[in-house]
Amino acid sequence: MKYQRLSTRQNLAMTWWNRPGFEVYDGIICDGSIRSGKTVAMTVGFIMWAMTRFDGCNFAICGKTIESLRRNVTSNLPVWLAGVFSFKEHRTENKIVVSANGKSNSFYLFGGKDESSAALIQGITLAGILLDEVALMPESFVNQATARCSVEGAKLWFNCNPEGPSHWFYTKWVLEASRRKMLHLHFNMDDNLSLSASVKARYESLYSGVFYDRFIRGLWVVAEGLIYPHFGENCITDEDPPAGRYYISVDYGTLNPFSAGLWCVTKQGAVRINEYYYSGRGTQEQLTDEEYYQAIRELADGYNVDYVVIDPSAASFITTVFRHNEFHVVKANNDVMDGIRRTSVYLKSDKLKIHRRCKDAIREFGLYRWDEDSTVDKVIKADDHAMDDIRYFANTILVRHFPVMR
Repeated sequence: MKYQRLSTRQNLAMTWWNRPGFEVYDGIICDGSIRSGKTVAMTVGFIMWAMTRFDGCNFAICGKTIESLRRNVTSNLPVWLAGVFSFKEHRTENKIVVSANGKSNSFYLFGGKDESSAALIQGITLAGILLDEVALMPESFVNQATARCSVEGAKLWFNCNPEGPSHWFYTKWVLEASRRKMLHLHFNMDDNLSLSASVKARYESLYSGVFYDRFIRGLWVVAEGLIYPHFGENCITDEDPPAGRYYISVDYGTLNPFSAGLWCVTKQGAVRINEYYYSGRGTQEQLTDEEYYQAIRELADGYNVDYVVIDPSAASFITTVFRHNEFHVVKANNDVMDGIRRTSVYLKSDKLKIHRRCKDAIREFGLYRWDEDSTVDKVIKADDHAMDDIRYFANTILVRHFPVMR
């Protein structure tokens, strides 16, 4: 994407550190909608600030994972800053050396995906830090990272899309921005002057419910009501798709329901063409892993199934499927919020449909709700077994066919 013009907010996010009167700030927080140009403005500004004010110092650029950081941020630096700075990446050290006019600084890459990540950034002394998608990182990692910034003149740079209003970053940083001497800029898609009206309209059409409020409106709002409020007749089909690639997704249960869906993926999208659903608690008869395996075989009968995607916690059932050596097994990506978000986007964009014969999946879509008593994003753990196997499929298989970017 070419950024030919900058909005007022993008310009400020990029140059605040060099403006009269802004020297009182110890850092900047940019939050708001997706595709609003936060990342490019902040990253360019961060590099320009570091190279203008320091020489021979260490800095950190952090993302949820180093892989996502390279894909979304650092791989674009030579394009965004072509002809201004030279970049040399040392991949084994997760380091980028930036040079210009006799100055040189090192920018280390860190991933903050879980609580153990805090240990990775210990010990280093930093002159500044950029945390991309900070709301996706654990508080312990962010606390450790900011504590590393002990060089005189160091500043903190944060950007993120909103989460819930009880999220630690919102309560401790966004709402406390003034006390912490942080410049707070709130973005929306209109701040990205490179987006056409049709592109903005397409993004707006992809989200609904809490994801629309957060990703499009850029609001820190609570998750409430139905998780897929847009699910209806438009998401249900009576037609079987033409031949495609076939997959089975499994949410394993013993007393809790066992749910499996058979999927056909074509160039147009995916259809859940059949399912198997069994509740040991409902029937008062618990089945064995071997009996569940035979049910999967019957579900797959007549189809060449590429992979069976299974909840990674279902160790005994995965072992059973492996032992028969009939299906290729993939352990599901079990990130709940990412899975729900992707499923929602696929439903809204007609990339995921449910055949009318899949009655249990259709029933659960009408019952699957957010836990409104929780202070964090959490689903009510009831009537969610087909919902879980659908989420595994969307988050593990369908994303390979139709990538969904946040």
